Amino acid sequence: MSANRSVSRSVSRTAGALVEVPRGLAGVVVTDTEIGDVRGVEGFYHYRQYSAVDLARTRGFEDVWHLLVHGELPDAERAAAFAAETAALRRLPIEVSAALPAIARAGAGSGPLAGMRTALSLLGAAKGFRPVYDLDADRRRQDALVAAAAVPTLLTALHRLGQGLEPVEPREDLSYAANYLYMLTGAEPDAQRARAIEQYLISTIDHGFNASTFAARVITSTGADVAACLVGAVGALSGPLHGGAPSRALDTLDAIGTPDRIDSWIRERVLAGERIMGFGHAIYRTEDPRSRMLREIAERFGGPRVAFAVEVERRVERILAELKPGRELHANVEFYAGVVMELCGLPREMFTPTFAAGRVVGWSANILEQAADPKIIRPVARYVGPGAPVAVPELA
Repeated sequence: MSANRSVSRSVSRTAGALVEVPRGLAGVVVTDTEIGDVRGVEGFYHYRQYSAVDLARTRGFEDVWHLLVHGELPDAERAAAFAAETAALRRLPIEVSAALPAIARAGAGSGPLAGMRTALSLLGAAKGFRPVYDLDADRRRQDALVAAAAVPTLLTALHRLGQGLEPVEPREDLSYAANYLYMLTGAEPDAQRARAIEQYLISTIDHGFNASTFAARVITSTGADVAACLVGAVGALSGPLHGGAPSRALDTLDAIGTPDRIDSWIRERVLAGERIMGFGHAIYRTEDPRSRMLREIAERFGGPRVAFAVEVERRVERILAELKPGRELHANVEFYAGVVMELCGLPREMFTPTFAAGRVVGWSANILEQAADPKIIRPVARYVGPGAPVAVPELA
């Protein structure tokens, strides 16, 4: 392998010039957006002009969906109309629902997120999605609403089929979050659990140009249809470095087991160079505001599991501060997300799919914004292989 592979910077070409950029595009501004921003030093993020946490505390999921897609929070009349419009889009075309048992069987062991990639492609074909390049803004928006509204139905159906259960048909009289829990469990959830999941979904709708959002925008820049863009986003989310941490954070609580084991368990792993799942974030240099809100939600439920999680958080942060001085390492969204979802009765294999059920709205908003820009995203790579050209050897 060439020694050049160890360089920490890559190269982008613009107008014939080479521009050095950080490895992984860290900190590189690639476009403008009106959807939202993450201010990591402050521990603050927002959707359009509103604090995302304030929105999660005060508004419903559909209101925030309207904000991201239409650019403004709705009044009561428009909120009701938008909720009814999106609720009517939850049912799947017969071609899709008929194929779900086979998709679930083929993906046994892979989980509903893997099956959703196939199901989303089928949904796009069944609904006649066309390349966003060929559509006006209204039709793009309609395709985005259709796809996003169908995602909870797809995820819950694939999960239930994987468990040997029949899918539960969506209900239009329930909110987005309550309907999601209803389709997952077959029972109408109580108000506290429905609201807790709703607040979690709102808090994770969007979060800057993370890997899955950027993947969706790259695909959109080619002019592809909405389903193709979302499939790419789901593919990026399926990677454990992006979407797989909530269940792993609960695995940490299980592995520690009791309060008397916290310090020794954490010290051993930190000194071994292992990552403590649910702690630290690529952007935040202070407490993750999503984690703070989810901790409040968990504490409203109360109980020994929550008390143990709070104690683990306190002691992990103290040990990390001692062993990694100068680094701000706090609980991130995944730590308490797992606790909240467990309290609401979600199985661990549905933690990341539930994240996707909220993030699909953010992906959709980014797809719509990117579709308005005719410039394809096309960076370059620096070649570090053997020198070229070399004569092609003749066959012996």
